[in-house]
Amino acid sequence: MKGADAMNDQQRRLAKRASTSLHCSFGLPPDYRQQDILAFHQRDTQEVAERVDDSELCKGLRWRGHPACLKIAFEPSRAEVTLEVDLEAHPYNDTLPPDSRVQFECMARRMLGLTQPVEQFEAQYAAHPLLGPLIRRRPGLRVAMTSTPFEALTWAIIGQQISVSAAVSIRRKLIQTANIRHTGGLLCYPDAQAILGIPDQALLQAGLSRTKAQTIKTLSEAVVGEELQLDQWVEDLDAEKVSEHLNAVKGIGPWTVSYALMRGFGWLDGSLHGDVAVRRNLQALLGRDEKLTQQETQRWLADYSPWRALVGAHLWAIQAADGY
Repeated sequence: MKGADAMNDQQRRLAKRASTSLHCSFGLPPDYRQQDILAFHQRDTQEVAERVDDSELCKGLRWRGHPACLKIAFEPSRAEVTLEVDLEAHPYNDTLPPDSRVQFECMARRMLGLTQPVEQFEAQYAAHPLLGPLIRRRPGLRVAMTSTPFEALTWAIIGQQISVSAAVSIRRKLIQTANIRHTGGLLCYPDAQAILGIPDQALLQAGLSRTKAQTIKTLSEAVVGEELQLDQWVEDLDAEKVSEHLNAVKGIGPWTVSYALMRGFGWLDGSLHGDVAVRRNLQALLGRDEKLTQQETQRWLADYSPWRALVGAHLWAIQAADGY
């Protein structure tokens, strides 16, 4: 009974939090592939931070320091996006900044992939002997996005040189270790400030290697200290500048940067030649018996700049549309 009473007390405290809601709505193109967006956020079947059904995503995240729940509801030709933000979780930070609505709408547009000019890519390569069939198989394919560049970067670091299933498990444990819960019930993906509050030993117990734990802590320190202004860069992207800054962080290399630029910023020209699935699927596409090296894959992708990451997404989609 004591455990039940404690849980009820926690639920009552959560229920007392003040909250505010932001909402926006977007028209969707005729070939919009909502199933790809939903599949990307459905990789963790335990649904500790994301809950997905056939037409809706609910995702827990930290928004401007507050626990929040993002809801994307797909309707015919439209997406309705709502952000429910708990405010009293931080008694000295109980209001949202004035630019919150603009930032929210920008995040929603990115997560829906509406900043990606995929129509230009498809028009350019519709008749291509190799890419044309991929495009016709999945017209309107967009890169599914994380809620923030920080989430994309930490996910990429977690996933370095391990399987997707192992990365999903570690990601789940990291979210549980941070233990930031929205009143709606979902745990929230931690931001940089929350990561800095997690002891190093707890990161190791979540399954991170010592090297990856240190990289994520170093990244978080640089974000909190504004050496890496990820949220500002995402709105005015200079991919070369961002790459230079990220590559300077120990433990972050070219694959992590290209992946994060794609998933977190919506940049479609990162070369994913270091990705095992991209190389494997390109090998099948080319009808090659022997495995492709990173150098061979890099040279092949170079011909498709400025769309290399989008080509990588189409290669991923040969097996699974949600990719890595």
